Amino acid sequence: MKYRIKKETKPTLKTFGKYKAVAVHNQTIESRQLFEEAARHMTISGGVLEGMMMTVAETVRRHLQMGDKVRLRDFGLMKLEIESDKVDDPKTFRANKHIRGVRLHFIPESYEGSQPLYDGITYEKDKTFSE
Repeated sequence: MKYRIKKETKPTLKTFGKYKAVAVHNQTIESRQLFEEAARHMTISGGVLEGMMMTVAETVRRHLQMGDKVRLRDFGLMKLEIESDKVDDPKTFRANKHIRGVRLHFIPESYEGSQPLYDGITYEKDKTFSE
């Protein structure tokens, strides 16, 4: 995994002015490419796999929106969390005023303290980027 060193530029943070590593993302793998690549390891076509995955994606989205957690074996757990303002008195809380949004939380699958998603990652400074 490549990284770059970036300076924290948000003055409101305690770490303002300090430097941190940030991941470099070279490309976005679109669903069609993912389906074709995965299908090469199976006995079905990319189109059939795409149909199956789109059905799974719709089902996962529906369950998340209903407030369910979704665990995909060997991948991880997904759930939606609400981000809201804090109020002093619960009687004054108004969803349309205080809820700022929803975020997806993903927790990688873990086996006896090991998370396969992170196994084998090595770090390399991105030499194409100058600070």
